[in-house]
Amino acid sequence: MERKLSSKKYIPFTYKMMIPYLILVLLTDVLVGYIAYTMLVESRTEMAETNVRTALKQTRNNIEYQTDEIKRMTNSLFLNTNFQNALQFRGDPLENMLKMRDDIVPYMKAPLQLYGNKLRLALFTVNETMLEITGDDMSTPIGRSDYYVLSDQVIENTEWFKSIAANNQDSLWLQADTDRELGNISYFRKLVSSKAAPAIIGYIRVTARIDELFGNFDTFPIEQGIELRLLDRATGMTLYEQGVAAEDTKQDDYLIISEDIPVSSYVIEARVPHSYLNKDASRMRKVISTVCSISFLVMAIIGFLVARISGKKIKRIVYLVRSFQEGNFYKRIGFPGNDEFVYIANSFNQMATSIQELIRNVYVQGIQKKQAELDVLQAQISPHFLYNTLSTIGSLANLGEVEKVTQMVQGLSKFYRLTLNDGHVYISLENELEQVRMYLEIQRVKYADAFEVYYDVDPEILQVPIIKLILQPFVENIFKHAWFGETIAIRITGKRLGDRIELKVIDNGIGMRPETLQNMRSSAYQPGSYGLRNVEERIKLRYGSDFGIQIGSYFGAGTTVQIILPVENAEIREVMGE
Repeated sequence: MERKLSSKKYIPFTYKMMIPYLILVLLTDVLVGYIAYTMLVESRTEMAETNVRTALKQTRNNIEYQTDEIKRMTNSLFLNTNFQNALQFRGDPLENMLKMRDDIVPYMKAPLQLYGNKLRLALFTVNETMLEITGDDMSTPIGRSDYYVLSDQVIENTEWFKSIAANNQDSLWLQADTDRELGNISYFRKLVSSKAAPAIIGYIRVTARIDELFGNFDTFPIEQGIELRLLDRATGMTLYEQGVAAEDTKQDDYLIISEDIPVSSYVIEARVPHSYLNKDASRMRKVISTVCSISFLVMAIIGFLVARISGKKIKRIVYLVRSFQEGNFYKRIGFPGNDEFVYIANSFNQMATSIQELIRNVYVQGIQKKQAELDVLQAQISPHFLYNTLSTIGSLANLGEVEKVTQMVQGLSKFYRLTLNDGHVYISLENELEQVRMYLEIQRVKYADAFEVYYDVDPEILQVPIIKLILQPFVENIFKHAWFGETIAIRITGKRLGDRIELKVIDNGIGMRPETLQNMRSSAYQPGSYGLRNVEERIKLRYGSDFGIQIGSYFGAGTTVQIILPVENAEIREVMGE
């Protein structure tokens, strides 16, 4: 009994050291918690205000972008001479109907299909012989994109139109008719004839929903008291409002943030309650208190363990592990004696040696595999083109076209001299263009000058090194797939975009249908996509996935191939030493 009693009263020295340690940890946690709480509340308030300001700027940018799109839509009609001539055409009903179908409706439908949101595009014509097209009831909310062709008599007696006519305004944004009730806004513009004697031939009114112009409201937590308004600063009128303030709030309870937008004198205004800016203060206090309590308990446990055991060897092991995490596998550790720590140290040393060897092998194999893939892709192009050219030369020889055979053989010789490039992978853009010219000279013999080629390349990028045979496969595809008439035009452009260069191969050939273009963009193999896949894979193997090609095509109007390459990177600096 005496031994048990004495053992209970006995407190080791290491435990006594825990008392000042725990007091120090407690004071530190309290001080750190207070500072963290103060800073987090201030930071959260500033962050909330910054988020609202950022969201407001994004909304302004979205409105600016969409209003500019609407203006460009009207510009396309205003500057279209076919459209103007059709509006002034006066014929019998059948001729008017055909004119409407062929030269008016397509030009009105096209921008509506390209614009992302729902619009109403109304054309008010002064030509009394023009047929009318009535869409959805304009007094109802906009449910879909729609177009109208109406007589100007529909609007000539309205107050808003009289105001525009009295002020001799050509274009402006306004809320007309039922726009205010429906939450819409309209862009109104005169259509003027471009003939020698300009005259008003009609009016265009594009109506959009204001909430779609504003974009996504998720960035504005309306349900938490934030109000969003569209105001006309000239009249002081509120054109649109989202969110409702609480009845017991005062003007001083809000932070008002506003952004001017390029639509007349309009401005968007966000009213943010101060309660929203510091709403998380109570939750932060609880979280920080919990974290400080947990920290105190954890530190107490750690202090108890540190007081019980010697941590020197563990610290050395942790130091070694951290070195491994940082990628340093050259450090080693050794302990004297014959215990568990010696076994752990030897295991770590063996593991580091094995990892070093494994990394070295994987790296070498990756480099070899990458080079092998590039060599295979490079080897695919030359035989493919050589076979087609030799076949043409054989045909010309059978026909006795000795001069043409000579021209093609000389062009083929220079083409492959540039292709071989003394065994180097990279070639200057100037030589790549020269290689394309040699290819086109060969084709010019074959097609008897039935095509035109235009070059528009910025001289400052001519010496930029690129991997060879980037442009020729796409020029070759034009002759194989795009040519459908007697002649074809090809345009090759190049310019610098910051630390990148953009190359384009453009033709006015037959183009591709949307489904064909979609199939070519997919990863699956498609007939005729050989050059596309080959160049795309070579670019990504050399430069990485941030670079490659994009294809845009419109059936019946031609195709554009865009190639994006870096001006310089580590790969170029390394390989240019070949």
